[in-house]
Amino acid sequence: MTDTEIEITADLVRDLLEVQHPDLAGLPIREVEGGWGNQMWRLGGELAVRMQRMDPTPELQLKERQWLPVLAPRLPLPVPTPVRLGEPSERFPKHWTVMTWVPGEPLDHGSISRGAHAADALAGFLRALHVEAPAEAPISTDFGAHPRNCTDGFENVFRAVVPDDIAADVRAVWDDAVASQAWEGPRVWVHGDLHPANVVVSDGTLSGIVDFGAMFAGDPAWDLAAAWVLLPDGTTSRFFDTYALADEAAIRRARGLAAMKSLFLMLMGQNGDRGLPGGKPHWGPAGRAALDRVLKGV
Repeated sequence: MTDTEIEITADLVRDLLEVQHPDLAGLPIREVEGGWGNQMWRLGGELAVRMQRMDPTPELQLKERQWLPVLAPRLPLPVPTPVRLGEPSERFPKHWTVMTWVPGEPLDHGSISRGAHAADALAGFLRALHVEAPAEAPISTDFGAHPRNCTDGFENVFRAVVPDDIAADVRAVWDDAVASQAWEGPRVWVHGDLHPANVVVSDGTLSGIVDFGAMFAGDPAWDLAAAWVLLPDGTTSRFFDTYALADEAAIRRARGLAAMKSLFLMLMGQNGDRGLPGGKPHWGPAGRAALDRVLKGV
């Protein structure tokens, strides 16, 4: 059995805890739905165990371990923070981490009804996150590029799922982003992967941000795309007014990236409808709704 074929069960999680963190082994354990690169298990009422599953290297978890304790204290929304480290062993030859649990329901299984509040919450969170990062902060090889350097990725999802009746309009948004000025400010902290499964909601509004495995220092437009991908209709303008740090070029880049992210959600939905591995049927409608918001602009 290869590493990627190891079945992660509650018994395995408990066995690992008994060896490395025996004081936590008696807490209730239950699986959390979702997750691809990592599998999550709820541990008691306030903790979670993040198990490396499909991620080919431990770098994403190690990045969270190093930087989330630095970032979390100044962020206005709850984020998962490492509290115990699990090391590879013969029983499970990958990394795992015990982290704080962020209460709420993932947005891809919930909804936002208090749109203005959510827009303010997201803007406040990103204002706090988007500060200059230290020289040793990670630089992404998968996220963070100017749209002009993401053309292959856009074309792949565009050809796969864009509806014919809006193809020209989506193409125009992307071309505008490609033509926009590059980020010239300092490299700032960026979450990098804000989509409906990586934020949690409660009481009709945004209540937490999770999965910082993609975080990097670079262009904040990659996070600003969330104004269209996450927030409901009619709140994008309020978000940018509250955020108040984005110039016209940043908004143009963000809108193009939001188009690409929306198409990706639609592709994942299509894959789910076809029963393909990793597909998420419920992501399709969310992606199409986000794409419609992108076409409306700010």
